[in-house]
Amino acid sequence: MKVLATGCLHSDSRLAEELASRAKKEGVELVLICGDITRGNESTEGMIGPFKKLNLEVAIVPGNHEPEAVTQFLSEAYKIKNLHGSSFNLNGTGFFGCGAANIGLHRLEDDESYFLFYKGFKDIKNINKKIMVSHIPPSGTLMERLVPGSGSDAVRKAIESFKPDIALCAHLHEAEGIEEQIGKTRVINVGRKGKIFEI
Repeated sequence: MKVLATGCLHSDSRLAEELASRAKKEGVELVLICGDITRGNESTEGMIGPFKKLNLEVAIVPGNHEPEAVTQFLSEAYKIKNLHGSSFNLNGTGFFGCGAANIGLHRLEDDESYFLFYKGFKDIKNINKKIMVSHIPPSGTLMERLVPGSGSDAVRKAIESFKPDIALCAHLHEAEGIEEQIGKTRVINVGRKGKIFEI
């Protein structure tokens, strides 16, 4: 199964159209959006529709630019998955996540973030292959060193505790495309351009 992961679209409907077209062209089945669908609660118009129009599965987490209520509204309106403290199983791969950030208007404290990761993980813990989705990157990484203090201890703890095969994030535009390893987990900052990979 091919997955397109992206984030930080910031209400750019033209970018959403381009990503949807690329996903369809490359045979993607699932699109994961790692938060910041909007910029400061700007319009969500045209952000999910292009993917659904092409019959692509979509899952999202909120970023630090939109409250969880926006993500929940989009999930209900477009019948897509909201991974914020939740999970789902697609073709034998378990997906779980937590969005928001430890900074900004839509802030989550580390203990709350970790609880939401756990809440999603516990329902797919017996699935062999797992993908974790967050908005903010883990602490103690090269990504964080680009912008000191921008990483999350909760994301790091979730990776070390739950050992997903892949952990996806966005948030730091400067770190777009960077891949790192934490234990057995491949950590990818997918950025606005997105990353296509096979699972």
